[in-house]
Amino acid sequence: MTTDTTTITETASRTYAHASPATAPLVAGRRAFFQYRDLGVTAASHGQMRAQVMSASDGMTKPTGWHYHVCEGQFVYTLKGWVDLEFEDGQTLRLQAGESLYIPGGMRHNEIRTSDSLEILEVCVPADMGTVPCPKPESWSKQV
Repeated sequence: MTTDTTTITETASRTYAHASPATAPLVAGRRAFFQYRDLGVTAASHGQMRAQVMSASDGMTKPTGWHYHVCEGQFVYTLKGWVDLEFEDGQTLRLQAGESLYIPGGMRHNEIRTSDSLEILEVCVPADMGTVPCPKPESWSKQV
């Protein structure tokens, strides 16, 4: 059985959500170069968690800039393509299809490059995750 909308079903005090590519709506997000597909987890978890698929078909034209997220944590799993990230500890990482990454809330980072085609599953706790621009960490100023 298929439906035309994301299904959120409550049973007693617990709720579950089911989404398909056809039913998960596109929603506004943090970055203009991404499309964000809401998987219904925010509503089902009453804001405790968000899950969305972020996709881009043109790649990044410039780095996002150093920032951190106001949240407990952000988990990403690359479905297609790759993204290069810099972290406050001086590390640079390429996250490729089939790889995952957990970023604790408050950890400064910068997305610097992506493949032309990119698709990422992002899960964050709580759902309402803030993004705060910040200066490049001092450790990076010494390296570059």
